[in-house]
Amino acid sequence: MIIMSTGFENLDVWKLSARLSVDIYKHFSHCNDFGFKDQITRSSLSIPSNIAEGNDRSSNKDNVKFLFYAKGSCAELRTQIYIGSEIGYIEGPLSKVLIQETIKISKMLTKLISSLRE
Repeated sequence: MIIMSTGFENLDVWKLSARLSVDIYKHFSHCNDFGFKDQITRSSLSIPSNIAEGNDRSSNKDNVKFLFYAKGSCAELRTQIYIGSEIGYIEGPLSKVLIQETIKISKMLTKLISSLRE
């Protein structure tokens, strides 16, 4: 049973980043390079996790802090996608899609941070 919430689950940036994390996990499910696999899946998971944690904080200041953590994890993930593409772990067309997703998420986080700071 899925419980509907009025919290972070309704944020488009959370939905998009959670979907991206699922996609990353699925893509690397059979990867034998456990160091790379661990790093890229952890950074992808960190994005929606930090969005959720920040959203559940009691102040905008705390929320913004966790949104910045999510933005940092998004940059980390984008870096790992670039490297994964260069070493042949991610096919060219897929890497372009994943890069665009991280750029979109980063822009959405920037807008959300700005709206919370006003």
